[in-house]
Amino acid sequence: MAADLHAKYQKLAQEYSKLRAQNQVLKKAVVDEQGQGASLKEELKMKDQSVRKLQQEMDSLTFRNQQLAKRVELLQEELVTTEAKGKKSKIQEAQAKHRQTETDLRERLLILEKDAMQHKAVIDGLKMKYMDTIEKLQNDKANLEVKSQSLEREAKDCRLRTEECQQQLRNIHTDLSSRLDQSLSIIQDKVPFNDTSCAEYSTLDVPVHDRRHQLKARDVSGQALAFLRDLVGALLNLHTYTEQRIQIYPIDSATDTISPLNQKFSEYLHENASYVRPLEEGMLNLFESITEETVTTLETTVKLKPFSDVFTTYVYFLKKILPYQLKSLEEECEYSVCTANLQARNIELQSDMKKMTAVFEKLQVYISLLALPSTKPEMLLQTNYNVVFTQLAACLHSLHDVMKDISKHYSKKVSLEQELPTITQKLKNTNDCILSSVVALSNVTGKIGTFFSNNLDFFTVPSVYSSRIGMGVIDPLAAECMLGNKKKAAAYIKTLKKPRPGSVPYEEALANRKTILSSTESREGLSQQVQQSQEKIAKLEQEKEHWMLEAQLAKIKLEKENQRLTELESQLKPTVTGKMTFVGAVQENGTIPKLEEELPLVEKDSKEPVRSTSLVGMLTTSTINNEIPDVESREQLIKNHYMMRVAELTSQLQIGDSKSVHFYAECRALAKRLALAEKSREALLDEIKVANQNIVRLQDELMTTKRSYEDQLSMMSDHLCSVRTHFYSYYLAYVVSCKLLKDDFEIVGKIP
Repeated sequence: MAADLHAKYQKLAQEYSKLRAQNQVLKKAVVDEQGQGASLKEELKMKDQSVRKLQQEMDSLTFRNQQLAKRVELLQEELVTTEAKGKKSKIQEAQAKHRQTETDLRERLLILEKDAMQHKAVIDGLKMKYMDTIEKLQNDKANLEVKSQSLEREAKDCRLRTEECQQQLRNIHTDLSSRLDQSLSIIQDKVPFNDTSCAEYSTLDVPVHDRRHQLKARDVSGQALAFLRDLVGALLNLHTYTEQRIQIYPIDSATDTISPLNQKFSEYLHENASYVRPLEEGMLNLFESITEETVTTLETTVKLKPFSDVFTTYVYFLKKILPYQLKSLEEECEYSVCTANLQARNIELQSDMKKMTAVFEKLQVYISLLALPSTKPEMLLQTNYNVVFTQLAACLHSLHDVMKDISKHYSKKVSLEQELPTITQKLKNTNDCILSSVVALSNVTGKIGTFFSNNLDFFTVPSVYSSRIGMGVIDPLAAECMLGNKKKAAAYIKTLKKPRPGSVPYEEALANRKTILSSTESREGLSQQVQQSQEKIAKLEQEKEHWMLEAQLAKIKLEKENQRLTELESQLKPTVTGKMTFVGAVQENGTIPKLEEELPLVEKDSKEPVRSTSLVGMLTTSTINNEIPDVESREQLIKNHYMMRVAELTSQLQIGDSKSVHFYAECRALAKRLALAEKSREALLDEIKVANQNIVRLQDELMTTKRSYEDQLSMMSDHLCSVRTHFYSYYLAYVVSCKLLKDDFEIVGKIP
């Protein structure tokens, strides 16, 4: 609370000082503008006086021209009189000279009159311009006066606000001082030891473990590993197929010797896997170092430095092969079959390759900067983390743009090479492979740029250490020591745990709680139980259908048995009574619901015994000896068997009903918990949305106020500068025109 009030006080004081400085600057600008307006008025008066002088000189020139015209008329009259008198030839020569001078003077007079008219038109135009400039300056002056008045009002409002803020600050200061005294007394009396006095020791404290942050970091690093694997595959394909291309174009190495430049370029490209593969290994090591138990910050990710070194090595490889790549494209342009359009495409590809290498160099710089905190934290301040991540995102987008240009230009080149008469099928296949690898690079760089921009907020989130009081820049050794302390603390807490007798063990309870709370696991368990229940129901339905068929077969066989017994009854008279009772008993039991197995009765010759085999036993009768089975004993056996079967099925049905009821109760409880969890999640999401909206609104208000003040000041300064420049330009034009007029008037004055 005290830190927030102190920060608010500092902000208010800074705003007050800014407004006060702005007020002084505006006052000074208004005073300067008033002085400039007075000086402009004086200069305008002087210009009017000079214009009047020029007008007087023009009048004198016109008067002089009239005198010269009268003199010319007199000379013409004298010439006429002399011609009438008919004097000597000397006099004729003088007349001819006089005529020549007269014509020359007339021509010169016409020229001077034209120049005078032009000068007059220029003077009129300058007068109009000066009048317009004066009106503009007057309007600007009026606008500036209005603005100065509005600024004075705003300054008054600011003074009132500052007074209110000062009053609030005094109240807050008194309140805070009282709280500070109370807190100091409590600290002195109650707190025996202060462990936040040394910031270096505070960095060794075990911070609060943010499991969500760690899971998010591992998820993000996993996605980055997947994207980097795609990038590594595309780069390997590009370098490999480029090596294959220079082996067959413009000279096929199978039929002729390629140039030494392409041979050296091919050797370098053959080593591309040793530079590209370590990128994937470095990112894999970085991903494996980020676990749920660690604390992931730039200071603790020591595996970022090896990845940066590997990336630097690959950038050196790109810089090494760039001159050979450019010279190889130049050799293709010098090939006799290469057309002008193909040469233009090669020049575009040369520019694209330079841009790609430059972008990779920028990426290497930013990645090496991000790796600094894990080795030398003092070389990169925490306040610059956001700038580095933002520039890295922009650099990734520029890499995507460069790869799109390469894909576009190379596709055009391939289409032009398809039209060449000397192209081979091997070159076509190689071009298609290179084009597919370039397209893959374009796609994966676009995905990487989008992925990094989407997770930029996560990358720029403040560190868990900076959010705690007393924790500053953490050293890598201190981070390692802190993680060791964390493991020791966890082990110590684990040793302190003692299970209570007669209670559920903690690990088992935690596992049960996780099982209950985890919606995924509970759904999987419920789905398994539902599946098992459905399988049991299906089996029971099959058994039901089976026993229904058995009952129908038993009924049919019972009817056949009754018919056979009636026939035997008619044939064997001595045993009529016994058989009738047996038939009656069977007819009475003819509605037996189910039979487990068939009761096959085999009819044979009257001299052979008749046997019946079933689950109740085997009955044998002999028509020769006239033996009849015991009807009551057989009925009792059948009854006992089906009673046992009914009891067994009833117990199974009861067990199934109890399981279904238990399953239904569990489903209802889980559904209620799920509904409550969804409601709480929606409420929390609404609260988060409202809080984010408030934060964004406050930030927008703050930015709009700052921008409005800055825009007003910049507009006033720009306007003043423009007024000054316009005035100086008009003044210089006026001086130059006056000088030209003065020179012209001097020339005219020299005319006799």
